[in-house]
Amino acid sequence: MHPFRFAVQQGSAPSGERWVEIARRAESIGYDVLVMPDHLNRQLSPLAALAAAAAATTRLRICAFVFANDYRHPLMLAREAATLDLLSGGRFEMGLGAGWMKSDYQRLGTAYDPAPRRIDRLEEAVPLIKRLLCGETVTHKGPHYELRRATSGVPVAQKPRPPLAIGAGRPRMLRLAAREADIVGLVPGFNAQGRFLVGGATESAVAAKVAIVREAAGDRLERLELNIQLGDAGMIGSGNSLAGSVLAAAKRAPMAWYGSPFVLFGTLASTRNQLQRRRDRLGISYYTIPGHAMEAMAPLVEALAGR
Repeated sequence: MHPFRFAVQQGSAPSGERWVEIARRAESIGYDVLVMPDHLNRQLSPLAALAAAAAATTRLRICAFVFANDYRHPLMLAREAATLDLLSGGRFEMGLGAGWMKSDYQRLGTAYDPAPRRIDRLEEAVPLIKRLLCGETVTHKGPHYELRRATSGVPVAQKPRPPLAIGAGRPRMLRLAAREADIVGLVPGFNAQGRFLVGGATESAVAAKVAIVREAAGDRLERLELNIQLGDAGMIGSGNSLAGSVLAAAKRAPMAWYGSPFVLFGTLASTRNQLQRRRDRLGISYYTIPGHAMEAMAPLVEALAGR
């Protein structure tokens, strides 16, 4: 059973000074990881911002959850990842996904291919990126990528490579993550238009996802860390009223999500007990808190992180 870990997701800040303050505050109140999304909307570039956060802290790990595979060639991404790991002193975690936000593809002027094609590309890219991060010289010719004696050119601080997280919601992605990743980021899944599947966010749906991971992981299962990225969170007695938290969440997520593992509200005792029961039953030990709830959920982080 893995100990609890908590990340905070933050994608933007009005200034460099404020960005550094956020990273240092997350570290000081006990968060383990600063996580950034990878989209082409109003957010900071994750590569530069994560490097700045690492430079401003000493313990806080950094991660993009997740780099969208379709936006970058595997060799380029491996080089950037190795650089972040080296410069952070081995505090980088590599997040990968197939790409899902349709508006990103539209902004890039790139076709939003059906999910199977996007996953085909990711499935080919993942082993290449892992080999490059391990320091291998890679020659490869496949359906989507070609490399000729390629190396990242940068030695990683973590050996043999930084931990790999893959975000997964549907069976094929869950099986890929179970085979290749160190961290499986359980997500609700997306429809053909890139919208969240509400039906994939229920407790029973998450249990079914975990069952797929367990079956596909085989003897890797004990090494896998299971993660959930919370859509919203709030706590009674933490400075924000529960009513206020629920109202804020209602603007972002369908009401059907309430009571699901992707939304967390309650007292310190109730949220702590809920996460402990879920870890006992499903093995989920790693939670990503939305940035706006970083302070509100600090008592939970203090109560459970590392335990």
